[in-house]
Amino acid sequence: MTALATGTWWMTHRRLSALVRNPAVVVMTLAQPMIWLFLFGELFRKVVELPGFGAPSYLDYIVPGVVVMNAVSLNSFAGMATMDEIERGTLDRFLVTPVRRGAIANAGVVEQALSTAFQSMVIIGLGRVAGAHYPGGPAGPAVLVAASVLIGIVLAALSNTLALLVRDRNTIIGLNVMLLLPLTFLSSAFMAKGLMPSWMRHVAEGNPVSWALDAARGALADDPDWATVATHGGGLLALAAAAVGLAVHSLRSYQRSQ
Repeated sequence: MTALATGTWWMTHRRLSALVRNPAVVVMTLAQPMIWLFLFGELFRKVVELPGFGAPSYLDYIVPGVVVMNAVSLNSFAGMATMDEIERGTLDRFLVTPVRRGAIANAGVVEQALSTAFQSMVIIGLGRVAGAHYPGGPAGPAVLVAASVLIGIVLAALSNTLALLVRDRNTIIGLNVMLLLPLTFLSSAFMAKGLMPSWMRHVAEGNPVSWALDAARGALADDPDWATVATHGGGLLALAAAAVGLAVHSLRSYQRSQ
C-alpha cells in the first residue's frame, strides 16, 4: 500500500505539473458551466412556480445540477489523455518501470478529481454571487463538491478503461457525445423528478448522476437529509471503487497485449 500511495503521488505530481504549465485548460472548460448557470438560471426561473417543483428558487435548484453536470462533462473525456500517452509511447515506457500499475491508473483519476473539485468550488462561488442560497451551512457545499468528485471519478475511470480497451479517439468521442444528453436529462439536474413522466422518473432513480444530485441537495436543504446523503453517497463511493478497479484491470490487460 505504501508503494502504491508513493507511486500514485509521483505519477499524479507529474500530471499536475503539466496542468500547472497550461492552466488555461481548466479556465476554458469553465465556460460551459457558466453558460448553463446564468443562461438556464434566467431562462427557467419561473419553473419553480409549477406545483410540486419543491424549490423556492430555480438558481438554488440549478447550482447542484450545473456542478454535477460539469463533473460529468469534464471527466467523460479523461480517456483522451490516456490516448495521448498511448500514442506518444509514454504509457508503454512506464509499464516497464517498477511503478505499480494501480499508481499509473490512479494518477489520471486523481488529477481529474482535483480539477473537478476546483471547478466545483468556483461554480458554487459564482452561484452565490448570482444570488443562490445554501441554507444547509458549509456542509452543504462540501457534500456537493464531494458528490461531484465521486461521479467524476466513476466517469474518468470508465473513460480511461475505454481508452485502454478500444484505443480509438473517435470511439471515445462518439460514445461520450451519445451518453451525455441522456445522463443529463434522465436525471434531476435541471428538472425535479416529481414533474417527470413516470418512466423517466424511474430511470432517473437508477442514474448515478441523480445519486450525486440527491446527495448534494439533501445536504444543501434547510433541514439536511443525512440519510439520503449517506445512501446515495455510499452508492457513489462503491461505484467509484468498482470503476477504478476496472481501470486498473484494463491497464494490466493492455500491458499483456503489448
